[in-house]
Amino acid sequence: MRDAPSSFATFRAGDETRSPEVLLAHIGDLFDWALTIAKGAQVWHNSTPLPWDAEVARFFETLTRLDNYLASDSELACPPERLFQGPIADALTHIGQMAMLRRLAGAPIKGENYYRADIASGRVTAEQTAPRQEFS
Repeated sequence: MRDAPSSFATFRAGDETRSPEVLLAHIGDLFDWALTIAKGAQVWHNSTPLPWDAEVARFFETLTRLDNYLASDSELACPPERLFQGPIADALTHIGQMAMLRRLAGAPIKGENYYRADIASGRVTAEQTAPRQEFS
């Protein structure tokens, strides 16, 4: 999402593909679902995509809520592996699709070494994003 051109939100690689704004809405739904699973009351909701900036904000809000719950002393209502094999793995698939769409849209993301990245628990908002650790 970082530095995506304004045209990216509605870019489509083909007639049957999802646009980035639709994918991002789905990812937000997946993180909302993950939180309901973690709390023990699965609820799924299909959100109507918001305008891009609002959808990006929603993404960080849903991720923050999930992160806060996972970092809390609250008990998980399921094994953590189930969260990863379900909603989180699904979200990572769609994040990969978004990266591919960025390249197809002519605005590829820069490669990043996630092993070396400065990742910190609780830092999930766009404003708190650490500097990128690019491949070298």
